Parts: sequence; C-alpha cells; structure tokens
Amino acid sequence: MKSALCRLIPVCFLVCVFVECGTQKKLNQLHRNEAKAQLNLGNDMNALPEIERRDIARDTLKVMDDDGKELLIMKAIREDETGEMVINDVIDAAYVTARFRNVSEHAGKVDLAFDIVVPASIQDSRWQLRFYPDMYILDDSLRLDPVIITGNTYRKEQLRGYQQYERFLSRIVSDSTRFINLRLLEAFLERNIPQLYSFKNDSSYVDDGQFLSCFGVSEQQAIEHYTNKIAKSLNDHRKSILDKKYRKYVKSPIVSEGIRLDTVMVSDKGDFVYNYVQTINTRPRLRKVDIVLSGDIWEQGNKIYDLNKSEPLTFYISSISAFADDRERYIKKVIERRVEANTACYVDFDLGKSDINLSLGHNREEMARIKTNLAQLMENKSFDLDSIVVTAFASPEGKVSVNERLSEARSISISRYLDAFMQSYQDSLEIANGLTIGESGDIIKYARIKVPFISHSAGENWDMLDMLIIRDTLMSEGQKSMYSELSLIPDLDDREQMMQKMPSYNYMRSVLYPRLRTVKFDFHLHRKGMVKDTVNTTVLDTVYMAGVKALKDMDYNLAIKFLLPYKDFNAAVACLATDRNLSALQILESLHRTAEVNYLLAVAYSRTEEYQKAVQCYMDACRDNPSYVFRGNLDPEISFLIKTYGLNKDE
Repeated sequence: MKSALCRLIPVCFLVCVFVECGTQKKLNQLHRNEAKAQLNLGNDMNALPEIERRDIARDTLKVMDDDGKELLIMKAIREDETGEMVINDVIDAAYVTARFRNVSEHAGKVDLAFDIVVPASIQDSRWQLRFYPDMYILDDSLRLDPVIITGNTYRKEQLRGYQQYERFLSRIVSDSTRFINLRLLEAFLERNIPQLYSFKNDSSYVDDGQFLSCFGVSEQQAIEHYTNKIAKSLNDHRKSILDKKYRKYVKSPIVSEGIRLDTVMVSDKGDFVYNYVQTINTRPRLRKVDIVLSGDIWEQGNKIYDLNKSEPLTFYISSISAFADDRERYIKKVIERRVEANTACYVDFDLGKSDINLSLGHNREEMARIKTNLAQLMENKSFDLDSIVVTAFASPEGKVSVNERLSEARSISISRYLDAFMQSYQDSLEIANGLTIGESGDIIKYARIKVPFISHSAGENWDMLDMLIIRDTLMSEGQKSMYSELSLIPDLDDREQMMQKMPSYNYMRSVLYPRLRTVKFDFHLHRKGMVKDTVNTTVLDTVYMAGVKALKDMDYNLAIKFLLPYKDFNAAVACLATDRNLSALQILESLHRTAEVNYLLAVAYSRTEEYQKAVQCYMDACRDNPSYVFRGNLDPEISFLIKTYGLNKDE
C-alpha cells in the first residue's frame, strides 16, 4: 500500500507541473502578442428595431423630382459591378472594426450597441474571462455590468467547490436535542426520581420552578448532565467556521446579480462575440460617449492575468434637438403715453353740508390716504400728473335735484381742499430741495406743478346700493325681494318715499347709506419725456426662450410645457423629441416648407408609416439643403428610407 502511494505522488506532481507549465506558456504567449478582447461595432443600428420589423405595404413609390416629373423609386439597391437593380437581401458582417459611430437619441434615450469579441487565443477551458466595459460620459465615468465567460473545466471546479461546501453543511446538526442521551436520562430518572419519570406520559404543564422544588434539580441541569458535550462543541465549532469553509471550497462564486452575462464556453474554437446594448438617458451637453473594455483571466479562483485595455469606441450622439431655432423671440407691446390711475374714498358730510369735517367718521384717515397717493404721484420719476377728476356721489335720502347739487358742491369742496394740500406739499418740496446752481451759474428753482382739478357730480349712488343689498347678510330674503320690486320704480324720488315704508329702511339709512357717499378720484398722467401718443416696443419672450434652452438641453418635458402653446417650429421639434408624432405633423404641415421643415416632416411621416410622403419630403429637403444628404444617415427614420429605397445613389 505504501509503495503504491509513493508511486502515485510523483505522477500527481508531474501532472501539476505539466498543467502549470502549460498555463504559464500560454500566458507568456498572450503577453508577447498583447492579446486582448476587442470592442467593435455590431450590425448597423441606425435603423430603429421597430421600423426594421415593419412590413412595408408598397415596394414602389411615386415621388416628384426637382423638375416636377414623376419618379418611381423601388425598394432595392444597385449592384456595384453590373449596375443592375437587385432585391435588397444583404447580410451584414458580424461586426465591423470602425472606432466610432453616429447614434440617434430617441425620446430622451440612446442605445449604445457594441460587440465584445473574444479571440480564440485567450480562451481556455480552465479559465474564466471577466470583461469590464467602462463608459465615459461628459466628465464622469461609469462601470457597466461585466460580462463573464467561463471555461467548461473552470465551471466544473466551481460546482465541485459548492458540492464540497454542501457536504460540510450536511455535517452540521441543527437540532440540539440530538446531542442528549435520552435513554440514559430516562433510566436515571426512573431509577432515582420515579416521581419525575412519571411526568413522561403526563401532558400537564410544569414550570422549571416547580420542577426544581420537587426534585432538587432543574430540568436544564438534568439535560446538561446527559448531553454529549464533545459532539455539541464540535458542532458549534463547525458553525463558527462556516465563512472560512465557504471561502476555502468556493474559491470563485457563481454570481448572478449585477452582471450582464455569465456563459460557459464549451469549445474554444473560433472567436466568441457578445452583442452588448446599453441604454442611457440623454442629458444637457451630451454629445459623445466613449466605451473602453478591460478584463482579466482567472484560474482556480485566482487572477492570473490582466488583459490590456481596448481602444476606445466612440459614439457621437445626434438629436432632433439640434434643429432647435435659438433666435431670440420678442413680444410686441404698445406703450401708451397717457395712463390712468384711480381710487375711491368714503367721506362723511354733515346733513345738507358740503364742507369737509375731518372729525366726522373716518374722514381724517381717508383724506390722509388720498394725500399720500397725491404725494407719491407728484414725486414719481416716470409719470407727470395732467389732471385729477373728482366725482362725488350722494345717498338717496332727499330730493334728487338737491342731491345732485349737493354732490357737485361736495366734489368742488374736496377739489379745493386737495389743491391747497398740493400747493403746500410742493412748497415743502421746494424748501427741502433748496436752490440749485445750473451750468451757466443761474439759480434753478424747484419746478412747481399746477394740476387742474375737474369736479363732477354723479348724483345718487343707486348702483352701489343695489350691490350692497345683494351682498348684505343681515337683511332677510323677503326684505331684499321687497327692495328689488321697489327698485323698478323709475322716478327716484317716488322710489325713495316708498322705501321709507319698508321695515328695513332704518337699517339701510343708518348702515348702508353712509357707504354711498363716496368720492372717486381719477388721476390722468403721461410718461415723462414721451412725445408720441403711442410707442411700439419689443420685450424678450423669456418663457419661450426658456423653452428653447430646455429643448437644447434635452429637457423635453419642460420644453413641451413652454413651447407647445406657440405651435411653431420649435414646438414641432419638441413634439418629435417626445414621440408626439401626430402633434408634430399638425404643426409642421401648417408651416412654410423650408428645408428644415421638410426634413422634420420626413422624420414624422416615416414614424407614422407614410413612406411616400416621407421620401418626397426628404428629397425636397436635400434639394434645398444638400447637407441633409449626409444628415440623413444619423437619424434612424431617414436612414431606413435611404437604405430601403436606395436614395442618394448619386451623392
């Protein structure tokens, strides 16, 4: 037996040495050849997948050329050598070696599609290859989900490690009662404590205190005495080294979360190609994205080789928002030279009197408010006072003719009172400002303002009384209805006499009538330094310009909010950017057909499967602006038309 074992050890050693030498030899070869995985562009992704899957109902389109003649365009391509038209059935290569691609943003998202190409030279059944795509976007970087390619032998070793760990777990006992020698415990109790043993078949509950008082030993003490402490201690030890054993046996865990792919490579013949698609959200200033691939090789849970980083793969992002017209938009405003301001105050007068008595009611506070308004207008730097119209109202008690004369007298009284205030206030301004010496040395006095007061009498204030009664909360509906009937009497004196018979008349006269004696002030002003009666000016439309900024920053929801009410070109761009294709069509079809409008119409028609209109609009756009011949390859909707119908063959 011993000799056989001795013969076996050298054989194992030779196998291990052979494997290690084989691995090192292959790694040296990788190092010399600077082997690495490649990032390449996959199939042409310019066309949207949903467009590629559509069944086009018509293979031949009728469109108009530049001279207005009808052209027939077939869904075909031109064979390079013979120049004949053949059916479009071209098989794309699995991947191409270009280092950049133009991709289109659609509805705020961009699909970055690339292939991770793993050459056969770095594939080995014993190895696990781990690849890490890093995305560089603006000033930041982000590691994408890794791709793991596992050799068949490596995966078997992984599974063997899990099996060994499972065997270790199976040796851990979860039920602690299995360590108690129940047979000896029962024999002891039956022989020494028969009273306790009698509880064996008794279902009644006995707590530990009663148990201890009856038999002088606790239940826990009895159990511990007949527990196999060595076996239990060994089991506890196994529990304590679970993590250690996991790391020992499972050297390379099989991970399912946070990875893009984990596949087993059964054969290492030929290149392995994985099609990787990463969708990102657009953001302000996003114009390009770089992808770089790094990776490493693992064997038996240990990293044995770092793969060289790939060359960057660059995606240039095109967006419909590039069509945004950022010219400033203005709101036309008409500024009038003459403006008006008005206010009202409540002035109490003695019965039948027109003189101002500041001691009555709130006259002092009301007149102080009007004086403050006048002072502000006299000192205003933008406007000059032209005139002040004072209109006085009277309450209905008494004769109409008397009230009209009384309200006129009160209007004149207030006008004189305020005119005197204005003269006094200007005197105070002159004293406060003092004398000013002009450039010629002359003394310039403070410019006095003489503002004419125009007094008007409005007579009895019935309109306001109607409003007060409607809003009153103390009068009953019956009383209000009675007033409404009397308000139909055309003769105002007769109406007031009939109202005196109403139960609510005293309330109306004492509470509502005083509020009818109002004085209305209309201030007529003009803008200083303005000669013409009206001036047209323009003010920047800040809301619209905020919408344009949001559109250029690809904040499409905000752009739609600001721009959609304008129903213009930029609103159509925002609609296309958010896939509101019918709304975009409605706006674009109403606009003048410029090259830009035709191009966007081609995009919208293509999305709504109106291919004949789409091709016609695209051809019109290219006729007016030849740069759209090249732009068409950037937008998937137009690229689809170009390839399907063989457009731009002469370019």
